[in-house]
Amino acid sequence: MSLPPKHFLNNSDTLVVDSLRGLATLNNQLALDEENKVVYVTSQDRSKVALICGGGSGHEPAHAGYVGDGILAAAVCGSVFASPNASQVRRGIDLVENEKGTVIIVKNYTGDILNFGLAKEQYAAQHPDKADRVRFVIVGDDVAVGKTQGKIVGRRGLAGTVLVYKIAGALAKRGASLDEVYSTAQWVASNIGTIGVGLEHCHVPGTAANESHLGPSEIEIGMGIHNEPGHRRISPVPPLKDLLPQLVEFLTVTTDPERSFLPFKNDGSDRVVLLVNNLGGVSELELPVVVSEARRALEAKGVKIERIVSGTFMTSLNMPGFSITTLLLPAQAGPSIPESSLILSLLDEPANTPGWKWSAGAVPPAEDKIASGAKRQESAVATADLVSVRAEDAQAFNAAVERACNALIVAEPEITRMDNIAGDGDCGLTLKAGASAVLKGIQDGRISGQDVVRSVIAVAQVAEEEMGGTSGALYSIFFSALAQGLQAHHAGAETLSPALWAAALSSALEKLYTYTRARPPSRTLVDPLTTFVEAFAAAKGTNFAEAAKAAGEAALKTRDLEAKAGRSAYVEGDRLKQERVPDPGAWGVKAILEGLLGQ
Repeated sequence: MSLPPKHFLNNSDTLVVDSLRGLATLNNQLALDEENKVVYVTSQDRSKVALICGGGSGHEPAHAGYVGDGILAAAVCGSVFASPNASQVRRGIDLVENEKGTVIIVKNYTGDILNFGLAKEQYAAQHPDKADRVRFVIVGDDVAVGKTQGKIVGRRGLAGTVLVYKIAGALAKRGASLDEVYSTAQWVASNIGTIGVGLEHCHVPGTAANESHLGPSEIEIGMGIHNEPGHRRISPVPPLKDLLPQLVEFLTVTTDPERSFLPFKNDGSDRVVLLVNNLGGVSELELPVVVSEARRALEAKGVKIERIVSGTFMTSLNMPGFSITTLLLPAQAGPSIPESSLILSLLDEPANTPGWKWSAGAVPPAEDKIASGAKRQESAVATADLVSVRAEDAQAFNAAVERACNALIVAEPEITRMDNIAGDGDCGLTLKAGASAVLKGIQDGRISGQDVVRSVIAVAQVAEEEMGGTSGALYSIFFSALAQGLQAHHAGAETLSPALWAAALSSALEKLYTYTRARPPSRTLVDPLTTFVEAFAAAKGTNFAEAAKAAGEAALKTRDLEAKAGRSAYVEGDRLKQERVPDPGAWGVKAILEGLLGQ
């Protein structure tokens, strides 16, 4: 499988400068030295220590996104995944010249260390009186690379670098001395660990399409932020509740001589700051789940979390992955060891930069305090008010409903494929969720042929609560109306006859029409549903097989219809004609009816 080389840009050669221009447009604190790709604060307080950083682009918001009041004075940017040269860095040092001195913070990559280090030494050679006023901090927080493997190059710099920026930057803003800012930055850099995991590598703009590095069911633990291979691959992709404990073990282990990087005691006294970082391609829906499971995994190890910060801090372009970082707080202060209260207060201080994300500035609430204490009120269904009607064959009823549910579950991939073309891609999973919940209802006795009215009401509740969206509402209305129809037309019967089913279905369809404008032919689920109900009612319920067949044909015909309602109405018409994909909702109705019939 190839990864498509598609990006939003003008030209890959100008992408970095175009991006920096946009950042300076967004943040009026900033100016851009375009020739040297240096973003810097225009109104710098030159009575305070300045922080400067940088490296290859492609890790946004790092590094330029942290330039601003409270963090960095300047960032020097290279091309994508390539270090800036020493002359660019020299320009950055000159731009932040101040009375107290400058701290350069770089990630532990050879190009960054050489070019930033060369610029520092050139500055010192040309300004011998200021040689001791430029300090150098290297951050290597990766815990995936073992000590033997990395004994020469050391650990890679990852998202933990951002915590060094934030804490040292807040201290500099308070007016601390160069020695204080430098020693604090060094301490933080020495007490952070980061481990990342990815579903796939990223694609670099301007390069050829990549072949997929990972199989469809693989993930890679320990990926670098420049597409470097990770520590190991896992298949199948585990749920986060199983993955996060493995990642936390990398951070906290002290018995593995290759990866005992941080001095965790693992005796219940460890306290940390947790940073959860989006590597570029993880949705905002998924990332909070990572937060929850990382918190559980750490607390299961007896680690107390003092702060959680989550968001997109240091990326690898569009990599679908995340990393977690722990900053191990000091048990007690000492020489060159700051108070933990100081570290937390510096982390909590607001920063006026686009890259730094909101955080609560407090210990996360206990897990048992997060969920609302209010228990859900179940709908009160008065037994005496409902008509009790049995199916003619209760066991056959249950078996037919089970078949219909299983048919939907089997059809999910095909319905999803259709909906990816003709809708928003969720129809198959929505129907599968409803079918799974109905099967559970059969298993626990809430849905049974012994009491069809209550069973139909239970199905309506499933559609409302488990399916949601438009489909869930339509199904819930229809089944609620069907329950009304069964009761209105039962005429004292204790057993459901085909004619009673036909009358109830007709009234349910009529009621559904009051809530939707869709009428056949509309390229919606209404097409096969109406075809079935009308054919079934015309024969007073004696022709289920023929009515189901007609409904199936109506569902198939939707592939040639113009969309008048539903999600397909928003899809470009020529594409629907070209693809000739039936409506996914209509196909779901077809699957249900054929499942009931036993086909």
